[in-house]
Amino acid sequence: MEELLARHRKEQKDLIAQITSLKKQALKKTRKSVNTKCADLQSSLQARHAKEIADLSSDSSISTDSFTPEQLLAAMNLGSSATLEQAIEKTAHQESSSQSPGKKRNRARERLAKRQAQIDAMTAEAQAEAADSVDYRAIEAESMGLLLRALGLQMYEIQPDGHCLFRSIQDQLHHRHEFSADAADLSVSAIRRRAADHIRAHPDSYIPYLFDQETMSVQDVGEYTKELEETAMWGSDLEIAALAAVYECPIKVLVAGSAPIVFNEAGPKPELIVAYYKHSYGLGEHYNSCRDIERDVRV
Repeated sequence: MEELLARHRKEQKDLIAQITSLKKQALKKTRKSVNTKCADLQSSLQARHAKEIADLSSDSSISTDSFTPEQLLAAMNLGSSATLEQAIEKTAHQESSSQSPGKKRNRARERLAKRQAQIDAMTAEAQAEAADSVDYRAIEAESMGLLLRALGLQMYEIQPDGHCLFRSIQDQLHHRHEFSADAADLSVSAIRRRAADHIRAHPDSYIPYLFDQETMSVQDVGEYTKELEETAMWGSDLEIAALAAVYECPIKVLVAGSAPIVFNEAGPKPELIVAYYKHSYGLGEHYNSCRDIERDVRV
């Protein structure tokens, strides 16, 4: 039992040092998460120590008579919030008062050193998270590549911005519906306008897309379509559904690791095909155009 208590005291001392270091390095925006982490460390240590003492005490071959109630109580309280907080405050105070009284403090240098320590800690944390994280971008790229090859398609890269869906539809109309590349009605603004006009003309068909879960209300059709026409607002399923109706054709959306989504499947005109990416681009969700490999001869 004495060996166990000695180890517990050492682990408590190590935890105090660890928590003191974490709190000193915490930024204002990370202080809450650091405090939560420290509390979790304290609770975990306390629970483990209590279990180890209970397990050892239950062993009939070991007598606890030689230990006073105060000793066992102290062992059970290792890691308690009050005890650890007092020790942490004491440690921090000792560190802050350990500087030579006769030496003038260089506060600017101290601030720089503190800031550098914070940067180093954040960098180390980011590197650790990156090492443990799943590379969703690589997984998505590989999965999409396999899907495209299986369908005899190749990706045509579209500039990643708020117009990417409409530029993808523009490219598809040019290659699959034989639109002239410089046709006025094939411009991005024209495609946006046609989608907005159709949504305004058939609002009841698109109410499910306009429901806002955060406000639990339906967005105003007029305001939504005005933004769709006049800004670089990202396109979504709503715009794809509207454009599939406007151009009287199915629009197939390829998604890595999932079955394709087809809008207006019964449309009489040739199908348009775009690829949806969630992880591969820095700005977030993105659409690219998908061309047939054997027909990709025009620019």
